[in-house]
Amino acid sequence: MSVNKVILIGNVGKDPEVRYFDNGAAVVNFTLATTERGYTAANGTQVPDRTEWHNIVLWRGLAKVAEQYVKKGTQVYIEGKIRSRTYDDQQGIKRYVYEIYADNLELLGKRSAEESANASYAGQSQPAPSTQPQASTPTSPATNVSSDDDLPF
Repeated sequence: MSVNKVILIGNVGKDPEVRYFDNGAAVVNFTLATTERGYTAANGTQVPDRTEWHNIVLWRGLAKVAEQYVKKGTQVYIEGKIRSRTYDDQQGIKRYVYEIYADNLELLGKRSAEESANASYAGQSQPAPSTQPQASTPTSPATNVSSDDDLPF
């Protein structure tokens, strides 16, 4: 058995590059910076911050979400898997590229007022209509022991 799973939280390093194919599929590429904070060791040694840069690839629906809402500086949560590929550069030298193919993207942090006003998925959701039929006979308090309001979560 093997597992190829990556979880990253970081800041987008550049605006996403979007490409569309003839079949309508979209792909987005951008870089993501993750930083481990520096510290001072017990013996006084200073360990500086360490920033790693990751190449992120999003396909189809995630690509369209990223195209609309992700830009340089956006903090995101990414779940996906590592993929490597090779190519020969202009001098014929074999190069290796490591990319994170994202399965999940979540936008983190606060949005600006302009983004909140323009975002159709913002927290302005309408209450969903109830799918459970309404009881035609009233229930007595003794039979209705627990309600959703009594739950601690």
